[in-house]
Amino acid sequence: MNPAEWLHRTALRDSARPALLSADQPVMDYVGFRDAAARLGTGLVAQGVEQGDRVAIFMGNRIEYLIALYGVWFCGAVAVPINAKLHPKEADWIIENAGADLTLSDDKLGPDLSGQWISVDGAAWDNLLSFDPMSRPVVLDPDDMAWLFYTSGTTGKPKGVMMTCGNIAAMAYSYLADVDDVLPDDAILYAAPMSHGAGIYNFMHVMRGARHVVPQSGGFDPGEILAHGKSVGSISMFAAPTMVRRLVDHARATGQTGEGLRTITYAGGPMYEADILDAVDTMGARFVQVYGQGECPMGITVLPRQDVTDRDHPRWRARLNSVGTAQSTVLVRIFDETGAECPAGETGEIAVRGATVMKGYWQNPEATEQTIRNGWLWTGDMGAMDEDGYVTMRDRSKDMIISGGSNIYPREVEEVLLSHSDVSEVAVVGRPHPEWGEEVIAFVVGGADPQDLDAHCLERIARFKRPKNYVFVPDLPKNNYGKVLKTELRARLTEEKIT
Repeated sequence: MNPAEWLHRTALRDSARPALLSADQPVMDYVGFRDAAARLGTGLVAQGVEQGDRVAIFMGNRIEYLIALYGVWFCGAVAVPINAKLHPKEADWIIENAGADLTLSDDKLGPDLSGQWISVDGAAWDNLLSFDPMSRPVVLDPDDMAWLFYTSGTTGKPKGVMMTCGNIAAMAYSYLADVDDVLPDDAILYAAPMSHGAGIYNFMHVMRGARHVVPQSGGFDPGEILAHGKSVGSISMFAAPTMVRRLVDHARATGQTGEGLRTITYAGGPMYEADILDAVDTMGARFVQVYGQGECPMGITVLPRQDVTDRDHPRWRARLNSVGTAQSTVLVRIFDETGAECPAGETGEIAVRGATVMKGYWQNPEATEQTIRNGWLWTGDMGAMDEDGYVTMRDRSKDMIISGGSNIYPREVEEVLLSHSDVSEVAVVGRPHPEWGEEVIAFVVGGADPQDLDAHCLERIARFKRPKNYVFVPDLPKNNYGKVLKTELRARLTEEKIT
């Protein structure tokens, strides 16, 4: 099923229903949304885009983002959304790896790209939308790729996750079955990047003819979100835990309770218990947690709002600290290092199989074979499942850092720092941070100046990946095989209270 078919059907059924809103002002109804995407589909074909070709999207949150996505799908191509926070050099790498000959961008980000791009702010975009619309979307099968999502790996270079039409459909169906229902008068607000989870949650809202709201800021602003709750009403949104905390803090400080916010789905890492308790006390039963990853988008487990708000069950606190139970379209197991299933309560690696699991990594069969074994996706996350099926994450088997809901892989930062002439060795770890979840700390062997290292990083990677502190050491702790002992470095951060 081509995702654009859902837009086409909704436009036929509810043509005049408001679809795209800029802040709280309607910009397009569903027939206008469909026609814009259908025209873009024709325009992309005129640019030489064929079925299965990759088209990159590198821009911030805006109305045109949704038109771009559905225009790409209308002509049967594959969308390659790229986080707008990435450095243009990082975006160039993704574009080249994906084999995308065309990028849809904006006047802010596009000029720094090296390949062919079209700005949604200019006449070339208007020209793409001037073509006659396609009569209906190209037919795609469940195994056809629709979204190529780049997620970093332990090698430091991003890997392209092949999301098929079937993966996307299963994710959407699981949302409706397990996370929340969507009614036609509802709205989804895009405060987190549309290249990631927030954008992936557009599908079920298109299916049901709900409204799509892009805030004026194009991002996360607590006051703006609370205002839209009142002016737009019945809003759902995706948020990282750090965003939830900031929203709750602002609501409490201003005497608000989140009026008009229907559902806040949080993911990107479990919330601290105190934070989610405070969130429910301040804003009520509006919160749902999901656990997923790029390789199984938003679709591994769910902790529904009744579990988030329950204080009567004998094990309510343990459940609140879990990531919930398996979603409807997948199986979830805990395996030990031999591949044997762990008994209830025993920690092992979380594994998942089912309709939301990716097709594989783009042009990387070795990584695919390492990650998907005997049909099971090994997530790299360590956890335990209790006798009732609730999964609690214990730790990550990889050294990934989650800061503000964004994934940061230490080796990628380490490789950049090691390219500096005054750095001989480096190890990057995460340190707990009260607002962002974790922050990046670099232990450096060498005589570099911290400001020079900052500038060096900012020329090569996104700002949010840059270390927040550099700790200069004479050497790094290693085991007998020469592997850096990051556990000792994390312990040192705690014991010595390095600032």
